[in-house]
Amino acid sequence: MIKSKKRVADHGEVFTPPWMVEAMLDLVKGETERIDSRFLEPACGSGNFLIRVVQRKLAAVELKFGRSDFEKRHYGLLALMCTYGIELLADNIVECRANILEILADYFNIDESDDLYRAASYVLSQNLVHGDALTMRTHRGQPITFAEWGYLGKGKFQRRDFRLDVLTGSSAFSAEGSLFAHLGKHEIFTPTKSYPPTTMTQLAAASHGAAPKETA
Repeated sequence: MIKSKKRVADHGEVFTPPWMVEAMLDLVKGETERIDSRFLEPACGSGNFLIRVVQRKLAAVELKFGRSDFEKRHYGLLALMCTYGIELLADNIVECRANILEILADYFNIDESDDLYRAASYVLSQNLVHGDALTMRTHRGQPITFAEWGYLGKGKFQRRDFRLDVLTGSSAFSAEGSLFAHLGKHEIFTPTKSYPPTTMTQLAAASHGAAPKETA
């Protein structure tokens, strides 16, 4: 599945058909149904894989928290927070963000007037990066940094930012016999930024440019 022969020639762009997406995700079925399981698609295109990951996670949200609107909304946002992507082409990353936001909006029957919608839009702007997974840099040449989101309960989320090149280096550091094998994860994975606990409403405000403050 392709958009144009030129894009295939220039960028090697092809799109995985739905049946293959399902078959591949079924290989890790348990993880796709765990709300806080983290997925990274390094060449996410317009979101073929990530859309289905989010849909499976939202099904898990419905099963576990469907009776509580408060928990359902917050765990639904967490499902989105644990989904990441990198895409080289600008039009694809815009389409990917829009496609996934539409999935969430349809599930909750919300629009841009809702805090959840705006918070999700902000999260997607952080989690779905316009950049190159091979160089691990954004389209502006900066190191790709991802937000690690966690749900603290009672409507509060925690965010810490990590550089992708540091995270991917963990396998080398932890390899048996490595010079760095004795190091604890706390020494390797130092966040570039940490933020105070934040609410859905505060994240919604960040979608209009009021970014959450970092902590020392």
